Amino acid sequence: MTQNTKSMHITAVGENVFADLGFSPKEAAALQAKSKRIISEKLAIKESLMAELSSWIDEKKLKQHDAAIILGITRPRVSDVVHKKTVKFTIDSLVDMLARTGKRVELAIR
Repeated sequence: MTQNTKSMHITAVGENVFADLGFSPKEAAALQAKSKRIISEKLAIKESLMAELSSWIDEKKLKQHDAAIILGITRPRVSDVVHKKTVKFTIDSLVDMLARTGKRVELAIR
């Protein structure tokens, strides 16, 4: 049994994948806008959590190695946090790291 794993179509950067999936132009635009808004909100949450972790590291005057031990991650991962490389972390992992610092994360929904 052979599977065809070759891509038949690739949506170009900046194009609308929803239009490529066959949605009407109006619906595709709405879905794309909603998707971008959700992604933007998640990135903002990650950036906020990372800023809090960076501030904690600065306040404690920790070297990245020492912060890594406390946070339960590797030293390069601390660098990723400090440089806000959001794609490398889940919100859950950032909340866990903050818990290791003794901080609590509270959620507010509007």
